[in-house]
This record gives sequence, structure tokens and C-alpha cells, in this order.
Amino acid sequence: MRRVVCPGSFDPITNGHLDIIGRSARLYDEVTVAVLINVEKSSLFTVDERIEILQTVTKEYPNVKVRKFHGLLVDFCRQNDIPAIVKGIRVVSDFDYELQMAQLNYRLSGVETLFMPTNPEYSFLSSSRVKEIARYGGDVSGLVPDLVHTLLIERLRG
Repeated sequence: MRRVVCPGSFDPITNGHLDIIGRSARLYDEVTVAVLINVEKSSLFTVDERIEILQTVTKEYPNVKVRKFHGLLVDFCRQNDIPAIVKGIRVVSDFDYELQMAQLNYRLSGVETLFMPTNPEYSFLSSSRVKEIARYGGDVSGLVPDLVHTLLIERLRG
């Protein structure tokens, strides 16, 4: 069975994330979406909320499962017998950072990292930007799944 992990904080999940997850689901037998638990970062949605959201918006992919993790991603991969990481690359600066991480991860564990270019439609998209736009009343519909749009409005605007 060919397994891969798509890691991230997904706070919130965007259509760009979904694009990478969906494309990975077509290429691999099993895709684990790994939600990072980062206790040092203040998140809009709790880890459990993000997991529930991800499970809902990826339900069309029967080979996708959602799990949480903390610590090193390569340890999560080793514990779950996942030999590869898929990372979406939007711009050159993403590649510079992700290449260094990929080389370090490989050195630590032998886990491979595969880079998937983001669909140009989502190349400008990030969770941080989505939250900022929504926080100031901007329209983020079309940038996030409908469920996320509704939850963002509720969370940020009351």
C-alpha cells in the first residue's frame, strides 16, 4: 500500500489545501492529513475542531484519514509506516524553506518529501491571509470550503 502524509496546521483549511489533498488522494492508496498540535501558537480553531472540519470536507475521498500529531513529523511517519510527505509549493520562497526541511527530514529518517506545485488559482492563498481578510470583513468565499466560510464568520464576527 502506498501511503503519504499531508501535514499542516490547517487553521483554517483552504481550497489550496484541499487541492493538494485531493490530488494526493488520486495518486496514493492512503493519504493521512496530519494536523499539527502546536502549543506555542494561538489558533483560531482547536485541533479537534480542525480535525472535524477536515473529516467533513474530505469525506469524498475514502482513502483520506485525518489524525493529529505533535513533535517531529518524521516520528509520526515512522510510527504510522508512512514513507513520504507531500507538500504544496506556492512560490519560490516556499520551495527554499521546504527543501531545507525535506533534506533534514530525509537525513533524520529516510522519509522522502514530494513537492506538488499548487494550482495557480490558489498560489496566493494562505490560512493567515484568509483569517486576516475575514477578520476585517472581507469576502473569503471561494477561498475556503463553504463549511469553513460559515465557521470563520461565526468565530470572527460573532
